[in-house]
Amino acid sequence: MIKSFQLAHGTLMPVQRLDSEVMLFSNPDVAERDLLHSDYKLDEHALASALDPDEVSRIEFHPDNLFLIWKRPENYSGGDSFSFAVSSFGLLFCKQRLLVISTDESQLSGLGGRHPLQSPLDVLLDLLLNNIHHYLGHLKVIKMVARELQQKFNTSMENQHLIQMFNLSESLIYYINAIHSNGAVLTRLRNHAEKEHFGAEAIGLIDDLIIENNQCYKQAEIYSTVFSGLIDARGNLMNNNMNMLLRKLTLINVVFLPLNLIASIGGMSEFSMMTAGMPWWLTYPLFIAAMLLTGGVMVIALQRLTR
Repeated sequence: MIKSFQLAHGTLMPVQRLDSEVMLFSNPDVAERDLLHSDYKLDEHALASALDPDEVSRIEFHPDNLFLIWKRPENYSGGDSFSFAVSSFGLLFCKQRLLVISTDESQLSGLGGRHPLQSPLDVLLDLLLNNIHHYLGHLKVIKMVARELQQKFNTSMENQHLIQMFNLSESLIYYINAIHSNGAVLTRLRNHAEKEHFGAEAIGLIDDLIIENNQCYKQAEIYSTVFSGLIDARGNLMNNNMNMLLRKLTLINVVFLPLNLIASIGGMSEFSMMTAGMPWWLTYPLFIAAMLLTGGVMVIALQRLTR
């Protein structure tokens, strides 16, 4: 699907033209791919990279334009897994036009609210800034979800909560990699802006993007470190609780062992037959003394073996 936009009054206005200043190609079909190949000289590798969710961020400079792959956070839909994913989209930019190639239609929504959009470059920078703020919003959600999971974990030691914490930790790793690679793209874009003599306002916006992206990266890194420590602590806590439970069961078993021993000794008909010629008040104390002696020898032997 192709959506075309024209810049007017500092915003994006939808139009029905294929030569507009800003165009969005969402899941392009065969005809739309041919249009990108023929009219905009976008090769097959670049198009496949723009639609590949696992593609790494990068920027390519050409004589007439630049092609950029940007990592973005996927919209979070909730659920029990608490998993946050990232994907990629492509940007083909020249001074007169900006093409956005993505798997959905949400990339250009919400633009123009921070500052007026006067050129395709303004749209590009505002789009990148919007994605960085999207990351920051997801990090806030992850922090809230983590607090909720901690409260649930304090009342219930189910494996489901620990798995959800692992999912959040894994999501943060993906976020850190994506934000870091986006930062490398912004650095190269800043150098290109100086080389091509972009306006002072555009260079200032790129500097702001670099600063906000670095802050986002540091925040995600801190959350990831905290999550790793929490997961280790929760795992140790589960092991400690399991050890406490086994200790209680062992104590119960130890309490009942002497009772079983006494009942077994008292009910052994074979022992009574073997000591028929001796009085019971002598044979039973001797048998118990022998048991105690055997137990003492075993305790001493085990203590020496475990030193």
